[in-house]
Amino acid sequence: MEIYLTSKNLILEIPKVKMANKVLDYYIRNRDAFKIWEPLRGQDFYTLEYHKIALKSGMQKANTGKEYAFLIFSKEDGRKKTVLGKLTFSSIVKGPFLSCFVGYSTDIAVQNKGYMTEALEAGINFIFNTVGLHRIEANIMPRNISSLRVVEKLGFQNEGLSPKYLKINGVWEDHVHMVLRNEEMEDR
Repeated sequence: MEIYLTSKNLILEIPKVKMANKVLDYYIRNRDAFKIWEPLRGQDFYTLEYHKIALKSGMQKANTGKEYAFLIFSKEDGRKKTVLGKLTFSSIVKGPFLSCFVGYSTDIAVQNKGYMTEALEAGINFIFNTVGLHRIEANIMPRNISSLRVVEKLGFQNEGLSPKYLKINGVWEDHVHMVLRNEEMEDR
């Protein structure tokens, strides 16, 4: 299954295995910048084989509707060039809950240019209107002001603090629980 989303400046794509080199390049370029916001990564994470396996798994999850992990590209550069970011809707639950988590990262070279806000807005539209979910949850460390600003601009609401919620860079970190509800669904 091929899934492409577009916005004014961006193309979002569920990557194929052949794009593993682009993903690996993205993580190598941003290794130091991402370290403070992500779990500890083993050396195998920074190998082509690791990302080939991860992308194959991601394609299978997208085909079954369990997860949608998009690579973000500039329309100007097209999908043949540099990955600007990654946007993932994971832990998708159907039934009466209709919810998922969202996580994202942006290349250090293009941070604070509005790309993630634009990409997340396109992703929200897909998750609410195509997938049919009611709730998107983002958990963000309180000191990650840029990330909090992204979700606040898009209408996510603070539902409280989760102490020692995720182990990030080897330390259990508090996270602010931000939620966006599909209010149009509530009216049906």
